[in-house]
Amino acid sequence: MSNEKHDNNLKDTRDRRKRVEKIKNGIIIAIFTSIIVSIIAIIGLVISIINMIGLSNRLEKLEGGSSSVSAISDVTAVDNTDKSNIIAPDSGEVAKVYLTFDDGPSSNTDAILDTLSKYNVKATFFLVAKDDDASKDKIRRMQNEGHSIGIHSYSHKYSDIYESPDAFKNDVNLMGNYLESVIGYKPKLYRFPGGSGNKVTNVDIRECISFLNSQDIKYYDWNVSSGDSASNAYTSDELVENVMKDVLKYKTSVVLLHDADSKTATVEALPALIEALKAANAEILPITDDTPTVQHVKVQ
Repeated sequence: MSNEKHDNNLKDTRDRRKRVEKIKNGIIIAIFTSIIVSIIAIIGLVISIINMIGLSNRLEKLEGGSSSVSAISDVTAVDNTDKSNIIAPDSGEVAKVYLTFDDGPSSNTDAILDTLSKYNVKATFFLVAKDDDASKDKIRRMQNEGHSIGIHSYSHKYSDIYESPDAFKNDVNLMGNYLESVIGYKPKLYRFPGGSGNKVTNVDIRECISFLNSQDIKYYDWNVSSGDSASNAYTSDELVENVMKDVLKYKTSVVLLHDADSKTATVEALPALIEALKAANAEILPITDDTPTVQHVKVQ
Protein backbone atom coordinates (compact mmCIF):
# COMPACT_ATOMS: atom_id res chain seq x y z
CA MET A 1 0.00 0.00 0.00
CA SER A 2 2.80 2.34 0.80
CA ASN A 3 4.41 1.80 -2.61
CA GLU A 4 1.12 2.41 -4.34
CA LYS A 5 0.57 5.56 -2.28
CA HIS A 6 4.06 6.69 -3.07
CA ASP A 7 3.49 6.12 -6.79
CA ASN A 8 0.24 8.04 -6.65
CA ASN A 9 1.93 10.94 -4.90
CA LEU A 10 4.67 10.89 -7.49
CA LYS A 11 2.12 10.92 -10.31
CA ASP A 12 0.24 13.79 -8.68
CA THR A 13 3.47 15.72 -8.32
CA ARG A 14 4.33 15.16 -11.97
CA ASP A 15 0.82 16.18 -13.05
CA ARG A 16 1.03 19.33 -10.97
CA ARG A 17 4.41 20.15 -12.50
CA LYS A 18 2.99 19.61 -15.98
CA ARG A 19 0.04 21.85 -15.19
CA VAL A 20 2.33 24.50 -13.75
CA GLU A 21 4.58 24.20 -16.77
CA LYS A 22 1.62 24.59 -19.11
CA ILE A 23 0.42 27.61 -17.16
CA LYS A 24 3.92 29.12 -17.25
CA ASN A 25 4.18 28.48 -21.00
CA GLY A 26 0.73 29.96 -21.53
CA ILE A 27 1.66 33.04 -19.53
CA ILE A 28 4.93 33.41 -21.44
CA ILE A 29 3.16 33.03 -24.79
CA ALA A 30 0.47 35.51 -23.75
CA ILE A 31 3.08 38.03 -22.61
CA PHE A 32 5.12 37.54 -25.78
CA THR A 33 2.02 37.90 -27.96
CA SER A 34 1.00 41.05 -26.10
CA ILE A 35 4.46 42.51 -26.58
CA ILE A 36 4.42 41.73 -30.33
CA VAL A 37 0.92 43.18 -30.74
CA SER A 38 1.95 46.27 -28.76
CA ILE A 39 5.06 46.73 -30.90
CA ILE A 40 3.03 46.40 -34.10
CA ALA A 41 0.45 48.87 -32.75
CA ILE A 42 3.18 51.33 -31.77
CA ILE A 43 4.83 51.03 -35.20
CA GLY A 44 1.45 51.60 -36.87
CA LEU A 45 0.80 54.61 -34.66
CA VAL A 46 4.24 56.08 -35.39
CA ILE A 47 3.73 55.61 -39.14
CA SER A 48 0.31 57.26 -38.92
CA ILE A 49 1.73 60.18 -36.95
CA ILE A 50 4.57 60.60 -39.43
CA ASN A 51 2.11 60.56 -42.35
CA MET A 52 -0.16 63.05 -40.61
CA ILE A 53 2.76 65.35 -39.83
CA GLY A 54 3.98 65.06 -43.41
CA LEU A 55 0.57 65.89 -44.81
CA SER A 56 0.13 68.73 -42.35
CA ASN A 57 3.51 70.19 -43.24
CA ARG A 58 2.77 69.79 -46.91
CA LEU A 59 -0.51 71.65 -46.64
CA GLU A 60 1.03 74.25 -44.34
CA LYS A 61 3.73 74.93 -46.90
CA LEU A 62 1.20 75.11 -49.67
CA GLU A 63 -0.87 77.58 -47.70
CA GLY A 64 2.06 79.53 -46.40
CA GLY A 65 2.78 81.58 -49.47
CA SER A 66 2.92 81.75 -53.22
CA SER A 67 6.41 80.32 -53.50
CA SER A 68 5.35 77.04 -51.97
CA VAL A 69 1.83 76.89 -53.34
CA SER A 70 3.16 76.01 -56.73
CA ALA A 71 5.78 73.60 -55.48
CA ILE A 72 3.46 70.76 -56.38
CA SER A 73 3.14 72.21 -59.83
CA ASP A 74 6.63 71.18 -60.84
CA VAL A 75 6.21 67.57 -59.79
CA THR A 76 2.86 67.08 -61.46
CA ALA A 77 3.12 64.65 -64.34
CA VAL A 78 2.88 66.58 -67.60
CA ASP A 79 1.59 64.77 -70.66
CA ASN A 80 3.78 65.96 -73.52
CA THR A 81 2.98 63.01 -75.76
CA ASP A 82 0.71 65.00 -78.08
CA LYS A 83 2.59 64.47 -81.31
CA SER A 84 0.49 67.07 -83.08
CA ASN A 85 2.14 69.75 -80.92
CA ILE A 86 5.70 68.72 -81.77
CA ILE A 87 7.60 70.81 -84.31
CA ALA A 88 9.05 68.57 -86.98
CA PRO A 89 12.82 68.94 -87.54
CA ASP A 90 13.72 71.36 -90.33
CA SER A 91 10.05 72.30 -90.78
CA GLY A 92 10.79 75.97 -90.30
CA GLU A 93 7.66 76.26 -88.17
CA VAL A 94 7.73 79.11 -85.67
CA ALA A 95 7.21 78.20 -82.01
CA LYS A 96 4.46 80.12 -80.26
CA VAL A 97 5.42 80.76 -76.64
CA TYR A 98 3.08 81.91 -73.91
CA LEU A 99 4.81 83.29 -70.81
CA THR A 100 2.49 82.82 -67.82
CA PHE A 101 2.99 84.18 -64.31
CA ASP A 102 1.20 82.65 -61.31
CA ASP A 103 0.50 84.10 -57.86
CA GLY A 104 0.75 87.83 -58.52
CA PRO A 105 0.48 90.67 -57.95
CA SER A 106 3.58 91.05 -55.80
CA SER A 107 6.42 93.41 -55.02
CA ASN A 108 8.06 92.13 -58.23
CA THR A 109 5.12 92.81 -60.54
CA ASP A 110 6.21 96.28 -61.63
CA ALA A 111 9.71 95.06 -62.50
CA ILE A 112 8.21 92.23 -64.56
CA LEU A 113 5.88 94.64 -66.34
CA ASP A 114 8.75 97.05 -66.98
CA THR A 115 10.73 94.29 -68.68
CA LEU A 116 7.77 93.12 -70.75
CA SER A 117 7.14 96.72 -71.81
CA LYS A 118 10.80 97.25 -72.73
CA TYR A 119 10.71 94.29 -75.12
CA ASN A 120 7.14 94.93 -76.27
CA VAL A 121 6.07 91.49 -75.08
CA LYS A 122 2.63 90.54 -73.79
CA ALA A 123 2.21 87.82 -71.16
CA THR A 124 -0.52 86.16 -69.12
CA PHE A 125 -1.01 86.63 -65.38
CA PHE A 126 -3.00 84.16 -63.26
CA LEU A 127 -3.81 86.18 -60.16
CA VAL A 128 -4.71 85.82 -56.51
CA ALA A 129 -6.73 88.27 -54.42
CA LYS A 130 -4.89 91.15 -52.77
CA ASP A 131 -6.92 93.84 -51.02
CA ASP A 132 -4.40 96.68 -50.94
CA ASP A 133 -4.68 99.54 -53.42
CA ALA A 134 -1.13 99.09 -54.71
CA SER A 135 -1.89 95.52 -55.80
CA LYS A 136 -5.08 96.60 -57.51
CA ASP A 137 -3.15 99.31 -59.36
CA LYS A 138 -0.71 96.66 -60.61
CA ILE A 139 -3.58 94.57 -61.91
CA ARG A 140 -4.99 97.59 -63.72
CA ARG A 141 -1.55 98.21 -65.20
CA MET A 142 -1.52 94.65 -66.55
CA GLN A 143 -4.85 95.33 -68.21
CA ASN A 144 -3.86 98.74 -69.57
CA GLU A 145 -0.64 97.37 -71.07
CA GLY A 146 -2.43 94.61 -72.95
CA HIS A 147 -1.58 91.53 -70.93
CA SER A 148 -4.04 88.68 -70.46
CA ILE A 149 -5.49 88.23 -66.99
CA GLY A 150 -6.74 84.96 -65.53
CA ILE A 151 -8.03 83.53 -62.27
CA HIS A 152 -5.65 81.52 -60.09
CA SER A 153 -7.28 81.57 -56.65
CA TYR A 154 -9.01 83.81 -54.17
CA SER A 155 -7.97 82.14 -50.92
CA HIS A 156 -4.68 80.68 -52.18
CA LYS A 157 -5.12 77.82 -49.66
CA TYR A 158 -5.31 74.30 -51.02
CA SER A 159 -7.20 72.97 -48.00
CA ASP A 160 -9.91 75.59 -48.59
CA ILE A 161 -10.00 75.52 -52.39
CA TYR A 162 -10.21 71.75 -52.72
CA GLU A 163 -12.23 70.99 -49.59
CA SER A 164 -15.36 70.24 -51.62
CA PRO A 165 -16.92 70.99 -55.03
CA ASP A 166 -18.83 73.88 -53.48
CA ALA A 167 -15.64 75.26 -51.91
CA PHE A 168 -13.94 75.18 -55.30
CA LYS A 169 -16.87 76.94 -56.98
CA ASN A 170 -16.92 79.55 -54.23
CA ASP A 171 -13.20 80.27 -54.65
CA VAL A 172 -13.57 80.72 -58.41
CA ASN A 173 -16.62 82.94 -58.02
CA LEU A 174 -15.02 85.08 -55.32
CA MET A 175 -11.94 85.65 -57.48
CA GLY A 176 -14.05 86.40 -60.53
CA ASN A 177 -16.04 88.98 -58.57
CA TYR A 178 -12.85 90.45 -57.11
CA LEU A 179 -11.28 90.91 -60.55
CA GLU A 180 -14.51 92.33 -61.95
CA SER A 181 -14.40 94.98 -59.23
CA VAL A 182 -10.82 95.85 -60.23
CA ILE A 183 -10.77 95.61 -64.03
CA GLY A 184 -14.47 95.65 -64.92
CA TYR A 185 -14.94 92.08 -66.13
CA LYS A 186 -14.65 88.46 -65.01
CA PRO A 187 -11.77 86.73 -66.79
CA LYS A 188 -12.50 83.52 -68.66
CA LEU A 189 -9.00 82.11 -68.18
CA TYR A 190 -8.10 79.90 -65.24
CA ARG A 191 -5.15 78.01 -63.81
CA PHE A 192 -5.71 75.39 -61.14
CA PRO A 193 -3.56 75.91 -58.04
CA GLY A 194 -1.09 73.06 -58.40
CA GLY A 195 -2.32 72.38 -61.93
CA SER A 196 -5.28 70.26 -62.98
CA GLY A 197 -3.23 67.14 -62.17
CA ASN A 198 -2.44 68.13 -58.58
CA LYS A 199 -2.36 65.39 -55.93
CA VAL A 200 -3.81 67.25 -52.96
CA THR A 201 -7.40 67.86 -54.01
CA ASN A 202 -10.13 66.26 -51.90
CA VAL A 203 -12.58 66.43 -54.79
CA ASP A 204 -12.75 64.79 -58.19
CA ILE A 205 -10.98 67.30 -60.41
CA ARG A 206 -13.42 66.42 -63.18
CA GLU A 207 -16.19 68.05 -61.15
CA CYS A 208 -14.10 71.21 -60.99
CA ILE A 209 -13.47 71.08 -64.73
CA SER A 210 -17.17 70.56 -65.43
CA PHE A 211 -17.96 73.64 -63.35
CA LEU A 212 -15.40 75.72 -65.27
CA ASN A 213 -16.86 74.47 -68.54
CA SER A 214 -20.35 75.45 -67.38
CA GLN A 215 -19.05 78.98 -66.74
CA ASP A 216 -17.34 79.12 -70.13
CA ILE A 217 -13.97 79.37 -68.36
CA LYS A 218 -10.98 77.79 -70.10
CA TYR A 219 -8.17 76.41 -67.96
CA TYR A 220 -4.50 76.23 -68.90
CA ASP A 221 -1.74 74.16 -67.39
CA TRP A 222 1.79 74.23 -68.84
CA ASN A 223 4.18 72.06 -70.82
CA VAL A 224 7.36 73.97 -69.98
CA SER A 225 8.45 74.90 -66.46
CA SER A 226 11.17 77.33 -65.48
CA GLY A 227 11.55 75.59 -62.14
CA ASP A 228 11.15 78.84 -60.23
CA SER A 229 8.47 77.44 -57.92
CA ALA A 230 11.22 76.04 -55.69
CA SER A 231 12.62 79.00 -53.75
CA ASN A 232 16.22 79.79 -54.68
CA ALA A 233 16.66 76.40 -56.35
CA TYR A 234 18.01 77.93 -59.56
CA THR A 235 19.97 80.98 -60.59
CA SER A 236 18.55 83.32 -63.20
CA ASP A 237 20.78 81.74 -65.87
CA GLU A 238 19.57 78.28 -64.91
CA LEU A 239 15.94 79.38 -65.13
CA VAL A 240 16.56 80.52 -68.70
CA GLU A 241 18.25 77.21 -69.50
CA ASN A 242 15.34 75.27 -68.00
CA VAL A 243 12.92 76.99 -70.34
CA MET A 244 15.03 77.04 -73.49
CA LYS A 245 15.89 73.33 -73.38
CA ASP A 246 12.22 72.48 -73.97
CA VAL A 247 10.35 75.48 -75.28
CA LEU A 248 11.30 75.21 -78.95
CA LYS A 249 10.11 71.60 -79.22
CA TYR A 250 6.47 72.60 -79.31
CA LYS A 251 4.22 74.52 -81.64
CA THR A 252 2.48 75.83 -78.52
CA SER A 253 4.58 76.24 -75.38
CA VAL A 254 2.92 77.45 -72.19
CA VAL A 255 5.71 78.41 -69.80
CA LEU A 256 5.22 78.31 -66.03
CA LEU A 257 6.74 81.29 -64.20
CA HIS A 258 5.89 83.00 -60.92
CA ASP A 259 5.23 86.56 -59.85
CA ALA A 260 5.84 86.49 -56.10
CA ASP A 261 7.80 88.49 -53.56
CA SER A 262 10.57 85.89 -53.30
CA LYS A 263 11.04 85.35 -57.04
CA THR A 264 13.85 87.83 -57.66
CA ALA A 265 15.69 85.27 -59.82
CA THR A 266 12.66 85.19 -62.14
CA VAL A 267 12.78 88.97 -62.49
CA GLU A 268 16.51 88.81 -63.23
CA ALA A 269 16.03 85.97 -65.74
CA LEU A 270 13.22 87.57 -67.73
CA PRO A 271 15.29 89.90 -69.99
CA ALA A 272 17.68 87.10 -70.97
CA LEU A 273 14.77 84.70 -71.50
CA ILE A 274 12.97 87.10 -73.82
CA GLU A 275 16.17 87.80 -75.75
CA ALA A 276 16.85 84.06 -76.12
CA LEU A 277 13.32 83.43 -77.38
CA LYS A 278 13.52 86.31 -79.85
CA ALA A 279 16.94 85.11 -81.07
CA ALA A 280 15.33 81.70 -81.72
CA ASN A 281 12.57 83.41 -83.74
CA ALA A 282 9.89 82.30 -81.29
CA GLU A 283 6.65 84.26 -81.26
CA ILE A 284 5.81 85.43 -77.71
CA LEU A 285 2.09 85.88 -77.17
CA PRO A 286 -0.53 86.34 -74.43
CA ILE A 287 -3.14 83.61 -74.00
CA THR A 288 -6.41 84.43 -75.73
CA ASP A 289 -9.59 82.53 -76.65
CA ASP A 290 -7.80 81.25 -79.76
CA THR A 291 -4.79 79.78 -77.93
CA PRO A 292 -4.65 75.96 -78.13
CA THR A 293 -5.16 74.49 -74.67
CA VAL A 294 -2.37 72.79 -72.77
CA GLN A 295 -3.96 70.69 -70.04
CA HIS A 296 -2.72 67.94 -67.75
CA VAL A 297 -6.22 66.54 -67.18
CA LYS A 298 -9.01 66.70 -69.71
CA VAL A 299 -12.69 65.81 -69.51
CA GLN A 300 -14.05 64.43 -72.74
